Amino acid sequence: MMTLKKFISGLDTIPVTTSWYLTDISEAKGRQDLYTRQSPQRLKALKEHALVESAVSSNRIEGIEVDRKRIGTIIFGKALLHDRSEEEVRGYREALNLIHDKGSALPLTEDCIRELYRLTRGEIWDAGKFKEKDSDIIEKRPDGTSIIRFQTVPADKTPFCMGKVIDSWNVCVRDATVHPLIAMAAFNLDFLCIHPFRDGNGRVSRLLMLLQCYHLRIEVGRYISIERLIEQNKERYYETLKLSSASWHVGKHDPWPYINFICFILKSAYKEFEERLGRLPQPRGEKTAIVNDALRSFSRDFSVADISRKCPGVGIDMIRRVLKDLQAQGVVECLGRGRNAKWKNTGN
Repeated sequence: MMTLKKFISGLDTIPVTTSWYLTDISEAKGRQDLYTRQSPQRLKALKEHALVESAVSSNRIEGIEVDRKRIGTIIFGKALLHDRSEEEVRGYREALNLIHDKGSALPLTEDCIRELYRLTRGEIWDAGKFKEKDSDIIEKRPDGTSIIRFQTVPADKTPFCMGKVIDSWNVCVRDATVHPLIAMAAFNLDFLCIHPFRDGNGRVSRLLMLLQCYHLRIEVGRYISIERLIEQNKERYYETLKLSSASWHVGKHDPWPYINFICFILKSAYKEFEERLGRLPQPRGEKTAIVNDALRSFSRDFSVADISRKCPGVGIDMIRRVLKDLQAQGVVECLGRGRNAKWKNTGN
């Protein structure tokens, strides 16, 4: 609300770094259709992989972990779930399906936001409801003490503030008073500062970002997990959010660190998307290609477990087969023996 309120009448200038990001993203968006018309089988594999990564990473950012052996069952299966963590991961997958299926046809409304929250929370008592009690963001110090890192909007003012931020987003998009990507990142910052739900606000904010990307015809989130990229840059995510939320309530905050972070994530997603589709014109298999992409990202020694964390939808046996084939080709080298042996890229 307070960020979009700053921007709704337009901006005289924007930071140079932001301008660079917007240019890069715009150029990548222009190439989007060209890439999505090729390699339909590979695109299908990327979509499935992104779905897994997004559901797992977005929950893991909030400290929710599930047994890696059950990820496939949780995401794609219909078996009974074991606990609340599995229920929330599957719920996030259902929310992703809703957004991917409907895309820009799904309007960003209060009802939509409540529905996304309901899906991510499962059968818990307040699923789909705004918070009923005031809740602040608490930071735990290394010595065990806690401090209030950010004082969120009080519960009794939450419905009003959510209505204002949704209206402001619609005005910015309709009237083009500010670049839509800047408006999207500003909305995301305001949503997190309002903190409308008792729990799960971070996850809903990432779902809303994906939905708004569809509204802006930025469809890279269908193929590359935006949530996984945020998790990989989690420290920067929290640092920029902390910087940009300071003095938010009085409208004297600096939103640009967080806005630039969101732009950085989208630029990174497009870069990875183009790199993945540009490599291996005749891939041996989609899962093999995903493992190969993961291997290229390691600049130091790595283990099978390290690869598995980057490829949650690929089984351990497949990873070992790929490593064995690449070892025979001299592409990777095993540095030890046993299940925990380290590997390294040879540079060949």
